[in-house]
Amino acid sequence: MATIEHTSIVHAPPERVFALLERVEDLSEYSDLIQSIEPLGNQRYRWFVHAVGMDWTFDVAITECVPPERLAWESLSGVSNRGCYRLKRIPEGTEVTLSLEYQIKNKLLERAVNRAARPLVNKVSGQILSRVESRL
Repeated sequence: MATIEHTSIVHAPPERVFALLERVEDLSEYSDLIQSIEPLGNQRYRWFVHAVGMDWTFDVAITECVPPERLAWESLSGVSNRGCYRLKRIPEGTEVTLSLEYQIKNKLLERAVNRAARPLVNKVSGQILSRVESRL
């Protein structure tokens, strides 16, 4: 699996940042690439994303929720992925680290996605955290 990490500083306390991040269905409001997120119940969500010139749909389940420190998920269908947000209190507010692992079975498509994935994840993560911060 390929792994990507992105870290940002949000000028707000971890409790407030976490409260917005754990509202998974609202994350589509914070990124231009996430078209929508549909709650399926039992901490499961269907994501609709447009990235790398393609539409992607995958279901995820929240696997760990430890407020205000960690929110983790794993895919149930679609693109195989798992990730987590780790929040750490710092003097400036909150250091937020997104770790994302993914695997694409089609080797040709995987090469194209791998070239675009790091800047794409950094863009999405940056958008989400910037827009979360603006809401706080």
